[in-house]
Amino acid sequence: MSGTVADPVGRYRERRHSGAWNQRPRGSVPSGKMETMDGGAEPDEEALDAYSRVVTSVAERLIPSVASLRVRQRVRGGSLDGAGSGVVITPDGFALTSAHVVGGTDRGSASFVDGREIPFDVVGRDELSDMAVLRLQSSSDLEPAELGEAAGLRVGQLVVAIGNPMGFAGSVTAGVVSALGRALPVQAGRVVENVIQTDAALNPGNSGGALADGRARVVGINTAVAGVGLGLAVPIDDSTRRIMHALMTSGRFQRAYIGIAGGGRPLPPRVAAAVGRDHGVEVMEVVAGSPAARAGIRSNDLIVELDAVPISDARDLQRLMVGDVIGRSVGALVWRDGELRTITIHPAELTAA
Repeated sequence: MSGTVADPVGRYRERRHSGAWNQRPRGSVPSGKMETMDGGAEPDEEALDAYSRVVTSVAERLIPSVASLRVRQRVRGGSLDGAGSGVVITPDGFALTSAHVVGGTDRGSASFVDGREIPFDVVGRDELSDMAVLRLQSSSDLEPAELGEAAGLRVGQLVVAIGNPMGFAGSVTAGVVSALGRALPVQAGRVVENVIQTDAALNPGNSGGALADGRARVVGINTAVAGVGLGLAVPIDDSTRRIMHALMTSGRFQRAYIGIAGGGRPLPPRVAAAVGRDHGVEVMEVVAGSPAARAGIRSNDLIVELDAVPISDARDLQRLMVGDVIGRSVGALVWRDGELRTITIHPAELTAA
C-alpha cells in the first residue's frame, strides 16, 4: 500500500478508539492499519493457503483409497476395454464404483498409486442408481475411505474430486457444490434423487471416483459429466447406503413399482380439508398391464396416500417403492369423482430391462 492512500477501515478503528474523528490530515496513513495474518502474510494469501491446506489434506487421505479400474466389457460382436475409478470402503476389500463403469463384465483389475494391481470381482450392480460394489481379491494393507453424509452439504461448500480421468491415476480437482437435489435420469423411467452438482472438473475416467468434503469424507460417487464445469455425483445418504448394503450381502437391490406416471399437484380445497394436506399425486398415465392398471387406477385419479403414508409428489411415491412391498397388498387412498376411496394394489418388482 502506498503512503498516500488512506486505509478507511484502519482510520475508522483508530478514531473510534481515540475519539479524534477530525484530527488526522487527509491523505495520511493511519497508524491503525489492519494487521497482516501469520507474520506478515496478506489476508488473500492466507485464505489461499487455507484452501490449499484443505485440498492437500483431503488428497493425502483419499488418494490411497481410490483405484483406477480396468475392465473388458462384453458388447455385441465382441468386447470393449473400459476404464473408471473405484473407492475402497472396507478394510476387507469392498469398493464402490458406478454401475456403468462395470456394465457388461463381472471382473477387472484395480490399480493403486503405490503400484499395486489387484484383480476384482463385481459383487453386485444397480443400474437404477448407477452404483456397483466390487470385491478386491487381495485386501492386504488397503486403506478404506470414510463415508460421509450428503444430507449435510450446502451450496457453495468446498468439495474435492479424486479419480483417474483419461487414465491419469490419482488426479485431484476441487470446486464447490453448485446445486443440490438434482435428478439424474436412468433406466426404466427412474431417476436418481438428490444428485450433487459440482463445478469440480470431471472427465471420462472420473466415474466411480470419490467426491469428498473438506474433512476427507466421501459424500458422493462421481457419475456423469454433464458439461464444462458441470459434474454430477450420486450422493452417499440413507437410500444409497441401503443399496450398498444390499449389493454387498445379496448382490442385488430390489425395487417395487405400480406402473403410473404422474406428478404432484395442489389438492382441491374439499380434498385438502378431508385429508388434512394440500398436495397429492395426479395420475397422468397408467402403464398397460401394470399393477396399477390391474387394480383399477385411472388417469386423473389423485393419490393422497399409499400404504397409509401421505404422498405429495412423485419422489414420495418412489421412496415407498422398496423391496418389502413387492407382492403385498398396499392400499392407495384415491380421490375420484368427488369422493375418497381405497384401492388395493399389489406392487411388482421393477427391473432395469
